Amino acid sequence: MKQILTTALMSAAALAATALLAAAPARAQSPDGKALFLKNCAACHQASGKGIPGAFPALAGSKFVTGDHAEVAGVLLKGRGGMPDFSETINDRDLAAILTYVRGEWGNKADALTEDEIHKLRTALGVAQFGTAEMSNKH
Repeated sequence: MKQILTTALMSAAALAATALLAAAPARAQSPDGKALFLKNCAACHQASGKGIPGAFPALAGSKFVTGDHAEVAGVLLKGRGGMPDFSETINDRDLAAILTYVRGEWGNKADALTEDEIHKLRTALGVAQFGTAEMSNKH
């Protein structure tokens, strides 16, 4: 009898915990800027941020990268030179995470960018919203 009661109490506790977790508001996890950088940028700019001389510029120690928010974010939204734009393939939240990572990695010391900043800049530049293109994976 004692074992049945213990098992019943444990089952009830497990059900209560599951119900509490289901009722709790979901917390959005922050995107991992480093992982996003490695997935989308490191092939050209290298995991070290040193780029490939003559082909892809270094991000480590770059005054441009650590400079004006709108200028550096604008490159990701519109492209520049041989760099493609990522406006339709990476959302504002992830772009902000990538830029925040790059601006604070490899000895760079610059402040973070926010999703809201990227969204406002996207609107100001007239760049299409993420995922709205017919074929939004252009890379």
